[in-house]
Amino acid sequence: MSGILAGKRILVTGVLTESSIAFQAAKVAQNEGAEVILTGFGRLSLVERIAKRLPKPAPVIELDVSNQEHLDGLADKVREHLGDDVPLDGIVHSIAFGPQGAFNFLEATWEDVSTAVQVSAYSYKSLAMALLPLMPAGSSIVGLTFDAQIAWPKYDWMGVAKAALEGTNRYLARDLGPKGIRCNLVSAGPIKSMAAKSIPGFEELADVWNHRAPIGWDLADPEPAGRGVVGMLSDFFPRTTGEIVHVDGGVHMMGA
Repeated sequence: MSGILAGKRILVTGVLTESSIAFQAAKVAQNEGAEVILTGFGRLSLVERIAKRLPKPAPVIELDVSNQEHLDGLADKVREHLGDDVPLDGIVHSIAFGPQGAFNFLEATWEDVSTAVQVSAYSYKSLAMALLPLMPAGSSIVGLTFDAQIAWPKYDWMGVAKAALEGTNRYLARDLGPKGIRCNLVSAGPIKSMAAKSIPGFEELADVWNHRAPIGWDLADPEPAGRGVVGMLSDFFPRTTGEIVHVDGGVHMMGA
């Protein structure tokens, strides 16, 4: 099959519904020639059902990124699907979670904050290290962020967790660069997904895009962000690492 990911094998985390950026990344990756493996947490039957809606069915591996046993066994589970000596060419990190308390900046407890940072930022490094034995030079790791340069309405400690993710990406790019592995983030605009429903005041946050995206933004269309992820997984950016690519309709560069 032809395409910019022809012959590549990609692991995609965070597919929960068709409205997720992760699902669109997996779909576009398959259409561009990749073999895709998914991971799921919690409702695996739901992920398996969604996986059947991809252009080609994809296997699903259970993964809780806060469970060290899951991380320790992940490479072996991926090998079961790829074969013993078959490399993994790319990872999509689409994992974030904050307890409800994390969305109240002044009242949040350390327990709330530490959970948000562990699952949303530290897991980027954890996932990379778990799969490092399978990744050859030329591989690519792509994560999803929500612009952490500024303070957003209602986002609170999740914004801090995303800032930690963006810092983690830079250090991971520094340390994996000598191995020939690129690490980049796609900073996407808001999408009406399952994850969005867990953010109190999401509508107020998302409304910014209705007024400030110069090229427009569709809250119901995750495909542009999914395409951005696939672009960064491809060989078209062989010397780009530690970067944050904005797929947000241009909101990030607009002044007040």
